[in-house]
Amino acid sequence: MDLKISPRSVQQETVRLVREAITSGYFKPGERLVEAKLCSLLGVSRTSVREALRVLATEKLITIVPNKGPSVAELSWAEAESIYHLRALLEGEAAALAAGRVRPDDLRRMREALDTFADAVDQQDWKTRISATADFYEVIIQCCGNAVMGEVLHGLLTRINFLRARTMASPGRAKHSVRELESIYDALEKGDARVARAAAVAHVKAAEAEACDVYREMNHAA
Repeated sequence: MDLKISPRSVQQETVRLVREAITSGYFKPGERLVEAKLCSLLGVSRTSVREALRVLATEKLITIVPNKGPSVAELSWAEAESIYHLRALLEGEAAALAAGRVRPDDLRRMREALDTFADAVDQQDWKTRISATADFYEVIIQCCGNAVMGEVLHGLLTRINFLRARTMASPGRAKHSVRELESIYDALEKGDARVARAAAVAHVKAAEAEACDVYREMNHAA
């Protein structure tokens, strides 16, 4: 068995770690990302860092300005609001479509994600909360039967997680999320498309309201 880490694995891990550092707030919006510092922090080559920055630029997590270099993207409230609006439309429709397609094995995977999420709430483990939420929605995307819709949602995922990291850090938000995701699950289990859509939209709207408060507090502090 060959257990050596391939150059490809190093590239993927570099992207993952820098992405996580941004979504967690370790690197702040607007902060310059110096290649030499990243090489030192991550213990990887400049080539790996540059490739990671290129990938994250396509995900809109960083901006690369000529003669200034890369910096963490600043997501304005107007942009965030647009993302929530699109999420409500797409995730609501995806949930409605999935209600008529979901199978017992799909429900099992969603239940596992929900249980993981609930445990992470108790442990105050925000990383696992975000990954469990993504796992939950991944089943819905796979079951909705619309590949293009799935591509759009996947394209938004990094910025959605960026926002999730901020709203889930708010006291009490995570426990509300558990109930909201349970409502989506219950509707899918019953095959009720109308209720599934309403529950998915309500979840996004609640997250948007929390994010609005977070942005307001950030602007007030600034």
